[in-house]
Amino acid sequence: MSMSGLLRTSFTRTALRRGLATEAGQVAPRLKTFKIYRWSPDKPTEKPRLQEFQVDLNKCGPMVLDALLKIKDEQDGTLTLRRSCREGICGSCAMNIGGRNTLACLCKIDPDTSKESKIYPLPHMYVIKDLVPDLTQFYKQYKSVQPYLQRSSVPEDGKEILQSVEDRKKLDGLYECILCACCSTSCPSYWWNQEQYLGPAVLMQAYRWLIDSRDQASKMRKEMLQNSMSLYRCHTIMNCTKTCPKGLNPGFAIQEIKKSMALE
Repeated sequence: MSMSGLLRTSFTRTALRRGLATEAGQVAPRLKTFKIYRWSPDKPTEKPRLQEFQVDLNKCGPMVLDALLKIKDEQDGTLTLRRSCREGICGSCAMNIGGRNTLACLCKIDPDTSKESKIYPLPHMYVIKDLVPDLTQFYKQYKSVQPYLQRSSVPEDGKEILQSVEDRKKLDGLYECILCACCSTSCPSYWWNQEQYLGPAVLMQAYRWLIDSRDQASKMRKEMLQNSMSLYRCHTIMNCTKTCPKGLNPGFAIQEIKKSMALE
Protein backbone atom coordinates (compact mmCIF):
# COMPACT_ATOMS: atom_id res chain seq x y z
CA MET A 1 0.00 0.00 0.00
CA SER A 2 1.26 3.48 -0.85
CA MET A 3 2.12 6.03 1.83
CA SER A 4 -0.99 8.11 0.93
CA GLY A 5 -3.14 5.00 1.25
CA LEU A 6 -1.71 4.22 4.68
CA LEU A 7 -2.33 7.78 5.85
CA ARG A 8 -5.90 7.70 4.54
CA THR A 9 -6.60 4.37 6.28
CA SER A 10 -5.09 5.64 9.53
CA PHE A 11 -7.20 8.82 9.39
CA THR A 12 -10.39 6.86 8.75
CA ARG A 13 -9.73 4.54 11.69
CA THR A 14 -9.04 7.49 13.98
CA ALA A 15 -12.18 9.27 12.79
CA LEU A 16 -14.27 6.13 13.36
CA ARG A 17 -12.99 5.87 16.93
CA ARG A 18 -13.97 9.50 17.52
CA GLY A 19 -17.38 9.06 15.90
CA LEU A 20 -16.55 11.42 13.08
CA ALA A 21 -16.72 9.00 10.17
CA THR A 22 -19.31 6.67 8.67
CA GLU A 23 -18.75 2.99 7.94
CA ALA A 24 -18.10 3.92 4.30
CA GLY A 25 -15.06 5.85 5.41
CA GLN A 26 -16.58 9.29 4.82
CA VAL A 27 -16.04 11.90 7.51
CA ALA A 28 -19.36 12.79 9.11
CA PRO A 29 -20.22 16.50 8.87
CA ARG A 30 -20.07 18.57 12.06
CA LEU A 31 -22.82 21.06 11.40
CA LYS A 32 -22.76 24.19 13.52
CA THR A 33 -25.71 26.59 13.50
CA PHE A 34 -24.98 30.30 13.24
CA LYS A 35 -27.75 32.84 13.80
CA ILE A 36 -26.74 36.11 12.19
CA TYR A 37 -28.35 39.54 12.49
CA ARG A 38 -29.75 40.72 9.17
CA TRP A 39 -31.12 44.12 8.19
CA SER A 40 -30.93 45.97 4.90
CA PRO A 41 -31.50 49.68 4.21
CA ASP A 42 -33.00 48.61 0.89
CA LYS A 43 -35.96 47.25 2.87
CA PRO A 44 -36.34 49.80 5.68
CA THR A 45 -39.87 48.70 6.60
CA GLU A 46 -38.73 45.16 7.39
CA LYS A 47 -37.69 44.50 10.97
CA PRO A 48 -34.22 43.14 11.74
CA ARG A 49 -34.14 39.37 12.05
CA LEU A 50 -31.81 36.51 12.87
CA GLN A 51 -31.09 34.27 9.91
CA GLU A 52 -29.89 30.71 10.43
CA PHE A 53 -26.98 29.18 8.56
CA GLN A 54 -25.28 25.83 9.04
CA VAL A 55 -21.56 25.35 8.52
CA ASP A 56 -19.63 22.09 8.46
CA LEU A 57 -16.78 22.69 10.90
CA ASN A 58 -14.75 19.98 9.16
CA LYS A 59 -14.55 22.22 6.12
CA CYS A 60 -14.12 25.55 7.88
CA GLY A 61 -11.30 27.43 9.57
CA PRO A 62 -11.25 27.72 13.37
CA MET A 63 -12.34 31.35 13.72
CA VAL A 64 -15.79 32.94 13.54
CA LEU A 65 -14.58 35.11 10.66
CA ASP A 66 -13.80 31.94 8.71
CA ALA A 67 -17.39 30.80 9.17
CA LEU A 68 -18.81 34.18 8.16
CA LEU A 69 -16.72 34.29 4.99
CA LYS A 70 -17.67 30.70 4.17
CA ILE A 71 -21.35 31.60 4.56
CA LYS A 72 -20.93 34.68 2.37
CA ASP A 73 -18.98 32.77 -0.30
CA GLU A 74 -21.10 29.62 -0.42
CA GLN A 75 -24.58 30.34 0.97
CA ASP A 76 -25.57 34.02 0.86
CA GLY A 77 -23.50 36.57 -1.00
CA THR A 78 -25.66 39.42 0.34
CA LEU A 79 -24.34 38.96 3.89
CA THR A 80 -22.47 42.18 4.71
CA LEU A 81 -19.60 42.56 7.16
CA ARG A 82 -16.30 44.38 7.54
CA ARG A 83 -12.97 42.55 7.57
CA SER A 84 -9.44 43.26 6.47
CA CYS A 85 -6.28 41.96 8.14
CA ARG A 86 -7.58 38.69 9.66
CA GLU A 87 -4.82 39.08 12.27
CA GLY A 88 -6.42 41.21 15.00
CA ILE A 89 -4.58 44.41 14.13
CA CYS A 90 -7.08 46.42 12.09
CA GLY A 91 -10.26 46.18 14.17
CA SER A 92 -12.50 45.95 11.11
CA CYS A 93 -14.36 42.77 12.07
CA ALA A 94 -15.52 43.93 15.51
CA MET A 95 -18.97 42.54 16.33
CA ASN A 96 -20.99 40.99 19.15
CA ILE A 97 -20.44 37.23 19.22
CA GLY A 98 -22.20 35.11 21.81
CA GLY A 99 -23.06 38.20 23.84
CA ARG A 100 -19.54 39.67 23.90
CA ASN A 101 -17.97 42.38 21.80
CA THR A 102 -14.85 41.00 20.15
CA LEU A 103 -13.03 40.55 16.84
CA ALA A 104 -14.38 37.79 14.60
CA CYS A 105 -10.86 36.99 13.41
CA LEU A 106 -9.65 36.30 16.96
CA CYS A 107 -12.79 34.59 18.27
CA LYS A 108 -12.64 30.80 18.03
CA ILE A 109 -15.73 28.87 17.00
CA ASP A 110 -17.22 26.89 19.89
CA PRO A 111 -16.74 23.26 18.71
CA ASP A 112 -19.91 22.16 20.52
CA THR A 113 -22.31 21.71 17.59
CA SER A 114 -25.30 21.40 19.93
CA LYS A 115 -24.96 25.10 20.78
CA GLU A 116 -25.98 27.88 18.42
CA SER A 117 -23.71 30.85 17.83
CA LYS A 118 -25.49 34.22 17.69
CA ILE A 119 -23.77 37.11 15.94
CA TYR A 120 -24.87 40.75 16.04
CA PRO A 121 -23.30 44.08 15.04
CA LEU A 122 -21.74 46.17 17.81
CA PRO A 123 -24.58 47.16 20.18
CA HIS A 124 -26.23 50.58 20.49
CA MET A 125 -24.88 51.83 17.16
CA TYR A 126 -26.75 52.75 14.02
CA VAL A 127 -26.54 49.84 11.58
CA ILE A 128 -25.61 50.46 7.97
CA LYS A 129 -26.36 46.88 6.92
CA ASP A 130 -26.26 43.47 8.62
CA LEU A 131 -23.09 43.35 10.75
CA VAL A 132 -21.77 46.78 9.72
CA PRO A 133 -22.28 49.57 12.31
CA ASP A 134 -21.98 53.27 11.54
CA LEU A 135 -18.77 54.46 13.25
CA THR A 136 -18.97 58.06 12.03
CA GLN A 137 -19.58 59.48 15.51
CA PHE A 138 -16.89 57.27 17.03
CA TYR A 139 -14.20 58.54 14.66
CA LYS A 140 -15.44 62.10 14.99
CA GLN A 141 -14.85 61.82 18.73
CA TYR A 142 -11.41 60.33 18.15
CA LYS A 143 -10.53 63.29 15.93
CA SER A 144 -11.74 65.71 18.61
CA VAL A 145 -8.95 64.74 21.07
CA GLN A 146 -6.32 65.70 18.47
CA PRO A 147 -4.46 62.36 18.56
CA TYR A 148 -1.10 63.56 17.28
CA LEU A 149 2.10 65.06 18.66
CA GLN A 150 1.88 68.78 19.36
CA ARG A 151 4.81 70.99 20.29
CA SER A 152 5.50 74.71 20.58
CA SER A 153 9.23 74.21 20.01
CA VAL A 154 11.52 71.84 18.16
CA PRO A 155 15.13 70.77 18.83
CA GLU A 156 17.56 73.45 17.73
CA ASP A 157 19.74 70.91 15.95
CA GLY A 158 16.77 69.91 13.81
CA LYS A 159 17.03 66.27 14.85
CA GLU A 160 14.38 63.94 16.24
CA ILE A 161 12.71 64.52 19.60
CA LEU A 162 14.31 62.02 21.95
CA GLN A 163 12.52 60.07 24.65
CA SER A 164 13.96 58.08 27.54
CA VAL A 165 13.37 54.34 27.86
CA GLU A 166 11.32 54.96 31.01
CA ASP A 167 9.07 57.52 29.32
CA ARG A 168 8.59 55.21 26.35
CA LYS A 169 7.45 52.40 28.64
CA LYS A 170 4.62 54.60 29.92
CA LEU A 171 2.95 54.25 26.51
CA ASP A 172 2.80 50.46 26.68
CA GLY A 173 -0.78 49.27 26.94
CA LEU A 174 -2.05 52.42 25.23
CA TYR A 175 -0.61 52.69 21.74
CA GLU A 176 -1.69 49.12 20.92
CA CYS A 177 -5.36 50.18 20.72
CA ILE A 178 -6.71 49.43 17.24
CA LEU A 179 -9.90 51.54 17.58
CA CYS A 180 -12.19 48.57 17.03
CA ALA A 181 -14.83 50.22 19.29
CA CYS A 182 -15.48 46.99 21.22
CA CYS A 183 -14.90 48.74 24.54
CA SER A 184 -16.93 51.87 23.84
CA THR A 185 -19.93 49.90 22.60
CA SER A 186 -19.87 47.71 25.73
CA CYS A 187 -20.08 50.76 28.02
CA PRO A 188 -23.55 51.66 29.39
CA SER A 189 -22.45 55.28 29.89
CA TYR A 190 -21.57 55.44 26.20
CA TRP A 191 -24.92 53.93 25.28
CA TRP A 192 -26.75 56.64 27.24
CA ASN A 193 -24.57 59.66 26.40
CA GLN A 194 -23.01 58.78 23.08
CA GLU A 195 -23.35 62.30 21.67
CA GLN A 196 -21.26 63.87 24.45
CA TYR A 197 -19.34 61.23 26.41
CA LEU A 198 -16.15 60.35 24.54
CA GLY A 199 -16.10 56.72 25.62
CA PRO A 200 -13.28 54.40 26.76
CA ALA A 201 -11.42 53.99 23.45
CA VAL A 202 -11.14 57.70 22.73
CA LEU A 203 -10.30 58.61 26.33
CA MET A 204 -7.53 56.03 26.38
CA GLN A 205 -6.06 57.67 23.31
CA ALA A 206 -6.40 61.07 24.98
CA TYR A 207 -4.42 59.69 27.93
CA ARG A 208 -1.80 58.26 25.58
CA TRP A 209 -0.98 61.78 24.39
CA LEU A 210 -1.31 63.36 27.83
CA ILE A 211 1.55 61.26 29.19
CA ASP A 212 3.77 61.37 26.12
CA SER A 213 6.91 63.18 27.27
CA ARG A 214 7.43 64.62 23.79
CA ASP A 215 4.05 66.37 23.67
CA GLN A 216 3.70 69.97 24.91
CA ALA A 217 -0.07 70.40 24.68
CA SER A 218 -1.09 68.76 27.98
CA LYS A 219 -2.76 71.89 29.36
CA MET A 220 -4.91 72.33 26.27
CA ARG A 221 -5.80 68.63 26.21
CA LYS A 222 -6.98 68.72 29.82
CA GLU A 223 -9.03 71.86 29.23
CA MET A 224 -10.86 70.04 26.44
CA LEU A 225 -11.88 67.32 28.91
CA GLN A 226 -12.78 69.68 31.77
CA ASN A 227 -16.57 69.46 31.56
CA SER A 228 -19.29 67.28 33.00
CA MET A 229 -19.71 64.97 30.00
CA SER A 230 -16.55 64.28 27.98
CA LEU A 231 -14.74 62.44 30.78
CA TYR A 232 -16.83 62.27 33.94
CA ARG A 233 -19.64 60.08 32.61
CA CYS A 234 -17.35 57.12 33.31
CA HIS A 235 -18.68 55.23 36.36
CA THR A 236 -15.92 52.58 36.43
CA ILE A 237 -18.21 49.73 35.37
CA MET A 238 -15.13 48.20 33.65
CA ASN A 239 -17.02 46.50 30.82
CA CYS A 240 -14.45 48.16 28.56
CA THR A 241 -11.51 46.33 30.11
CA LYS A 242 -13.30 42.99 30.25
CA THR A 243 -14.19 43.00 26.56
CA CYS A 244 -11.04 44.47 24.97
CA PRO A 245 -9.80 41.88 22.43
CA LYS A 246 -6.25 43.23 22.77
CA GLY A 247 -6.18 42.84 26.56
CA LEU A 248 -5.84 46.58 27.23
CA ASN A 249 -7.22 48.51 30.20
CA PRO A 250 -9.18 51.63 29.14
CA GLY A 251 -10.76 51.90 32.59
CA PHE A 252 -7.35 52.41 34.20
CA ALA A 253 -6.43 55.10 31.65
CA ILE A 254 -9.64 57.01 32.36
CA GLN A 255 -9.05 56.95 36.11
CA GLU A 256 -5.49 58.18 35.60
CA ILE A 257 -6.82 61.16 33.64
CA LYS A 258 -9.26 61.95 36.44
CA LYS A 259 -6.48 61.67 39.01
CA SER A 260 -4.13 63.98 37.11
CA MET A 261 -6.86 66.58 36.69
CA ALA A 262 -7.84 66.39 40.38
CA LEU A 263 -4.24 66.91 41.51
CA GLU A 264 -3.70 70.08 39.47
